[in-house]
Amino acid sequence: MNFFGFGMGGKVPGPQPSGAETIQKLCDRVASSTLLDDRRDAVRALKSLSKKYRMEVGTQAMDHLINILQTDRSDSEILGYALDTLYNIICNDEEEEQDENAQKQADDLGAQFTDKFIEDPEHVTLLLTLLEEFDFHVRWPGVKLLTALLKNQGPQVQGVILVSPMGVSRLMDLLADSREVIRNDGLLLLQQLTKGNAAIQKIVAFESAFERLLDIITEEGSSDGGIVVEDCLLLLLNLLKNNSSNQNFFKEGSYIQRMKPWFEVGDDNSGWSAQKVTNLHLMLQLVRVMVSPVNSPGATASCQKSMYQCGLLQQLCTILMATGVPADILTETINTVSEVIRGSQVNQDYFASVNAPSNPPRPAIVVLLMSMVNERQPFVLRCAVLYCFQCFLYKNEKGQGEIVATLLPSTIDANSISAGQLLCGGLFSADSLSNWCAAVALAHALQDNLTQKEQLLRVQLATSLGKPPVSLLQQCTNILSQGSKVQTRVGLLMLLCTWISNCPIALTAQISENLGEDERLVQGLCALLLGICIYYNDNSLENYTKEKLKQLIEKRIGKENFVEKLGFITKHELYSRAAQKPQPVFPSPEQMLFDHEFTKLVKELEGVITKAVHKSSEEEKKEEEVKKTLEQHDNIVTQYKELIREQDAQIQELKEQVSSMTSQNEQMQATVAQQLSQIQQHKDQYNILKLKLGKENQSQSNSQGDASQVNGLQTEELTQLREEVEELRQQHTLLQTQLSDKDSLINTLTAEGTSGGSDNTELLKELEALRTQVQSQSAEISQLKTEKQELLRRAEAPVNDAAKMMELESRLTAQTSEIERLKEEVRSLSGGRTDLEQQLASATSTVAILQTEKTKLQTEVQESKKEQDDLLMLLADQDQKIHSLKQKLKDLGETVEDEDDLDARDQTDDDDEEDEDEDEE
Repeated sequence: MNFFGFGMGGKVPGPQPSGAETIQKLCDRVASSTLLDDRRDAVRALKSLSKKYRMEVGTQAMDHLINILQTDRSDSEILGYALDTLYNIICNDEEEEQDENAQKQADDLGAQFTDKFIEDPEHVTLLLTLLEEFDFHVRWPGVKLLTALLKNQGPQVQGVILVSPMGVSRLMDLLADSREVIRNDGLLLLQQLTKGNAAIQKIVAFESAFERLLDIITEEGSSDGGIVVEDCLLLLLNLLKNNSSNQNFFKEGSYIQRMKPWFEVGDDNSGWSAQKVTNLHLMLQLVRVMVSPVNSPGATASCQKSMYQCGLLQQLCTILMATGVPADILTETINTVSEVIRGSQVNQDYFASVNAPSNPPRPAIVVLLMSMVNERQPFVLRCAVLYCFQCFLYKNEKGQGEIVATLLPSTIDANSISAGQLLCGGLFSADSLSNWCAAVALAHALQDNLTQKEQLLRVQLATSLGKPPVSLLQQCTNILSQGSKVQTRVGLLMLLCTWISNCPIALTAQISENLGEDERLVQGLCALLLGICIYYNDNSLENYTKEKLKQLIEKRIGKENFVEKLGFITKHELYSRAAQKPQPVFPSPEQMLFDHEFTKLVKELEGVITKAVHKSSEEEKKEEEVKKTLEQHDNIVTQYKELIREQDAQIQELKEQVSSMTSQNEQMQATVAQQLSQIQQHKDQYNILKLKLGKENQSQSNSQGDASQVNGLQTEELTQLREEVEELRQQHTLLQTQLSDKDSLINTLTAEGTSGGSDNTELLKELEALRTQVQSQSAEISQLKTEKQELLRRAEAPVNDAAKMMELESRLTAQTSEIERLKEEVRSLSGGRTDLEQQLASATSTVAILQTEKTKLQTEVQESKKEQDDLLMLLADQDQKIHSLKQKLKDLGETVEDEDDLDARDQTDDDDEEDEDEDEE
């Protein structure tokens, strides 16, 4: 066919352009084309080439693609192609067939293009703005692109988002998207966003993240849900782990109570899918985050209290005692219960009351200890039980006493298995791991509890028939001297060190055997045990005083050698590992040598034992004298402190008495001043009456008795009238002030228009009160006029009194005129109120019309969005069908090209035709 083509004038095939050349032409078209369709086709072709030619597209096209995001915001299709292309060149897809070197190169390439993209922080801000678009073809690729950026350069991108206005809030809106694919990818995005950034974690939490995530978990089926539940739980772990602020917010928001339904696994535990196991494992980790021993004690205690009150602890104990639970879930549940009860007396008491559903019922503690000393149980399960037992006894003197009591002869029940019997059985079994676990568990029963250390000395063990019983302490030293396994001896030595530490009464049997061993660690523990015997020795035993034990060390070991062996303990690798956290986590059973609480004891005693061994008897005597002197000094200081406290109390009491007397004195002075004022008023009234009586005696000597009575009555009534007129004047002034306030209020209402509806109502109330007051004033004035006329009729006063009455009458007339004027202003205010009520009614009608139109528009928008979502779903179904048909054609042997490949080839052909046309011209 080529031959005929040449013969018939066909085109001579030339060399095909390389990928880089094709990409360069496409970039030129994106940059220079004025038609949107041409740019869209070019960007679509770049998308199809971006996976195969990742380096070339990223190097040449990134700037053009970012420019498209900035300029072509109105076309969602070209935005979607540009975002997909950027995602393809930035994302590091982990393909199984790639070898390690190829994957490393891909990661380096993704980091390189990510750095180029975020050189300008505005690019990330632009991407955040695009995520506000509701269009599926823009929002979904935008979410994926931002997730890839966070994976490659998390801290840098987090910093840009943190300072971007409403940056985190925009991303939180993804959780409310009705399209599940966007919501689910939004969860992955928020996981990357919240990694290792406490500030962003706090913002996300206060954007109602807890509420939304818990709602999604419930909607998806809680522990029976799918991968979406797992993503929600991972995001919750990011928000809560090592973030005390979010933990407190989670607790205060009552979200702990919403965790309880997660653990209602039901009675049928036969069907545990892998996803359910994963989900429940993460849920248990969330509980542990809230009560972790590394949290502040107050926060942990508060969460433990909430978990008990809401029933979460009870639900966990149900899983603990259930059958058919997978081993890893059971192990994690034990660890979770351990930290929920650790240091909480209420929770520890509840756990002590839990019984296993057996016949007869057995305490949960006994059932767990049976697993711990059973060598056929998984190693991690045995470690979890030991941790649970340690947490049960942590700061629990009541629990410690109950455990030790099961070892005492008076409480042993031959018909039942007790915790003490299991611990003794494990302590002396043939399994070294059981020896170690039992020894550590028993040591925790004695931790910081002198009473139980002394009680344990009463324990007697029957070694064999026909032989007398031996004490537990003696049996431990016997086993140590028999050269058993290192793990067994280390466990027993830790038990002995804990036991005799700060317990002088236990020193009667600690050096009965030679404990020297070849192993350095065992020798170090023996040195520690011997040092404890010296440090806490009260010299009550003549053969084992401090001085004789020191001489024994100096003769047989040497002080320097003793200190060196003592230092072997803290230098051991497993010691450092055990000192990090309370939970016993060991890669293998052979590495279980140290307990966390024992490491605290070693740290506390190492220095003081070293000093005690090096001290001579003279130095000890001096120290004893110094101690006595210090004790005497402390006693004197204590006495002075008590005396000072008593004097402070007396001074405070005297101050209160002085304050009370001062207050009483002030009250008495005020009373005296008031009485003096009243006396002065009475004197003034007496002098006035005396003068008036003298004048009346001169002018009316013939009718002295009658005139005196009349004038006295007249003076008294005039005084009362003056007081009432003064009161009326004050009320008038108050009325004028109130009217001025109402005038100001009317002016304000007139300016604000219809916004003053509530104020008009208040005005009406106050105007009504004012009208009532005016009427009361008028009634009082009428009464005063009546009294005045009666007074004039009865008194027949002299000329001076008549003039005063005339003046008073004129004042009353003026008051009446003023009140009439005020009534007129009230009527004017009532008219203004009517006008305002009419304006308010008109505005209310207008608002109702606008509200109706707004509701109608919102309904139309919702219908339009629903139609758009339906179209998207139809398009997705159509694409799925086309893909299925293409796959069937491929399976039948037909050649089918993808749309992206066709676009790229068409684009290349168009470029070739343009080049040929230019050559012909």
